[in-house]
Amino acid sequence: MIASPQGTGLEVWIGLGSNLGDRFANLQAAAAWFVEADLELSPIFETAPWGLIDQPWFLNAVARLVWSQSPQQLLDACLACEAHLGRVRGVRNGPRIIDIDVLMFGDRIVRDSGLRIPHPGIAQRRSVLEPWAQMAPALLIPELDRTVADLRDAAVVRFTDQQVHPFGTSGSVKQPLDLEALGSHGVGQTELSAGS
Repeated sequence: MIASPQGTGLEVWIGLGSNLGDRFANLQAAAAWFVEADLELSPIFETAPWGLIDQPWFLNAVARLVWSQSPQQLLDACLACEAHLGRVRGVRNGPRIIDIDVLMFGDRIVRDSGLRIPHPGIAQRRSVLEPWAQMAPALLIPELDRTVADLRDAAVVRFTDQQVHPFGTSGSVKQPLDLEALGSHGVGQTELSAGS
């Protein structure tokens, strides 16, 4: 697991998605990886694939973390989690067991090779904006100078082909995770977490 000391660090946001295998379990395992960083998970939404549409639907969520390390270290933690869960990088926008993106890092703007924060695709992805708007509708996105809710509302009008709905059997949002229980299971133990 990845840890930040309780109560220290910046508020950061990551996006989680899965469309292979047990999608729900994949999101649970990814959330468990970050649970000691004061993780709070959004409701889960089921979303149609876009870009490459001939693939299974995704489950998507966003998570708020308290992070005391660098943006690059957060990206490294995301990549380590993906590798641990068995992600194999193939076709761009193709099927994947888990996908974790750094969406926002406090109010910082980062433009390094391999890392852009805020994530450059935020405004075009209802799969991110719908769950995010459930958690933090008034959150202002740096550089875009718009709130999550504003971006979501614009995306609903602009990207009508992106189908998104709450994940659950009766149309209700399913909130699956007992985060304290996940933290006690040791999911995601790596050398990376040992030095945290």
